[in-house]
Amino acid sequence: MAQAYKAETDSGGSEPERQGSRLRRLADGWRGDPGIWRRGLITAGTAVLIGLVMLLHAQIPNGVGNLGSLTETFLPWLGVFVPVLLVIAVVRKSATALIALVLPVAVWFSAFGGLITDKSGSGGDLTVATHNVNADNPDPSGTARDVAASGADIVALEELTASAVPTYEKALADTYKYHSVQGTVGVWSKYPLTGTKPVDIKLGWTRAMRTTVDTPKGQVAVYVAHLPSVRVKLDAGFTAGQRDDSADALGEAIGDEKLGRVVLLGDLNGTMNDRALNAVTSQLRSTQGAAGDGFGFSWPASFPMARIDQILVKGVEPVSSWTLPETGSDHLPVAASVDL
Repeated sequence: MAQAYKAETDSGGSEPERQGSRLRRLADGWRGDPGIWRRGLITAGTAVLIGLVMLLHAQIPNGVGNLGSLTETFLPWLGVFVPVLLVIAVVRKSATALIALVLPVAVWFSAFGGLITDKSGSGGDLTVATHNVNADNPDPSGTARDVAASGADIVALEELTASAVPTYEKALADTYKYHSVQGTVGVWSKYPLTGTKPVDIKLGWTRAMRTTVDTPKGQVAVYVAHLPSVRVKLDAGFTAGQRDDSADALGEAIGDEKLGRVVLLGDLNGTMNDRALNAVTSQLRSTQGAAGDGFGFSWPASFPMARIDQILVKGVEPVSSWTLPETGSDHLPVAASVDL
């Protein structure tokens, strides 16, 4: 027994020494190398540039190809370059690069660190969901059933075609007693709808609507919107002029709203970081940002890279927010629960 005990203690005591020896050798290798400050200057410069872009993205002009909005749409993804630069800095033994990496790490966590934690609660007086169903959806009936299975009290659908509307109406009829379709957007509700009307977002056809939902805890103004798509073109950059004009018109309509409780559901073709949506986002809170779990990316469904499908609220308290499983659309449905 004594020998066994001695063997165990000897083995346990030698492991820290071996680990300590490795660390000391690594530290000695760096400490004795005068080139650690000269190497990796390009890596350090890249790290500083990424940090400055994240920190000063609002100063990137939109005058050339809407470069500022394009950057802001995918801003969180700049963080993926940090681990790559970290590996390069370590391999190159560059102290300069390692110190420079402090800037993008600090800026990224300051801007997006709150999104990687789970802030969702339980319960809620009202559950809502929104989904761009895709005009070319091969299975509208299945998509409708999938969204209804979320348990939402109110469902908004965008990109509805005239030929597919009857299919959605039939599939959702058993769950939702009330509904209205205006142009290519629609709302289905378990509670009565009043004051339903299209909202003019300067397109010449209807892609937005407003209705009052009479919930058991009072009235809520519900807006459904599908802002114009944006394109990335080699000759024109990030073309979003029509989207931006529609966002301004939608923001004006929401600003004129008389009810204190407002919920906006829809595909805004832009993220909360995109300055072009400021007319809308400055008035409303994102349920994902306030009570979501993670980034909640919704597009494209096959590999979500951005949350352009939004649930924004005013006068109600977000409780939880999440994405739903993939349907036949190229977007993921998103849902949220709120307290009235």
